[in-house]
Amino acid sequence: MTAAIPAATLIVLRDRPNGPPEILMVERAAAMAFAGGALVFPGGRIDAGDYALALAMGDDHLAPRLAAIRETIEEAGIAIGIDGDVEPMRRALAGGAALSELGPVDPTPLVPYARWRPDHVPVRVFDTHFFLARLPEAAAEARVDATENSRVLWTTAADALAAADRGEATLLFPTRRVLERLAEHGDSDAAFASAARWPVRMITPWVEVRPDGDWICIPDDLGYPLTAEPASRAVRG
Repeated sequence: MTAAIPAATLIVLRDRPNGPPEILMVERAAAMAFAGGALVFPGGRIDAGDYALALAMGDDHLAPRLAAIRETIEEAGIAIGIDGDVEPMRRALAGGAALSELGPVDPTPLVPYARWRPDHVPVRVFDTHFFLARLPEAAAEARVDATENSRVLWTTAADALAAADRGEATLLFPTRRVLERLAEHGDSDAAFASAARWPVRMITPWVEVRPDGDWICIPDDLGYPLTAEPASRAVRG
């Protein structure tokens, strides 16, 4: 398989009085080399500082959670698992500070939900850990970073999918599959119940040749309601 870049992303859920939860998403800047213009969850590469902090905390498996926390601060101005004024944190990270320099970090609010490792060359290959977390009650208003991303928004999974179907948004294949799964959850509790019910196993989609053409497929035992999409329709980076 192609060498993959370790990465992490955070699905932040905000419950509403009526209806399914809203999800924090960002729109990638059109000029970005990977996924330009696509709607994604906040996230990015796991960096050396994330690994160093994980080791200092006694568990190197925490690095993906720490990266997801850091990236969500950087990209959306939302701090989860760390207390304090988020804007100074954001400025410090933009200036090259490590997450460990911002204060004590608690990764326990983040719950594993999925792991995707597409192997579609020539696009960049990422091994991405997806986590769930609830929006803290005292969280700041989400704000776009205006560098890697051009927009930040709260949307339901169903609304994001509908926007893509209307041609108003671009969703990569893994993001669409995750949103389809999230759309089945009536509230945040249901999303966390799903995370507990289904195993997190690394997903590498494959191409299946069918009478009506090529289809991009994933396993059918990981909780996803749709496990195949015509290759002609799939967006893969």
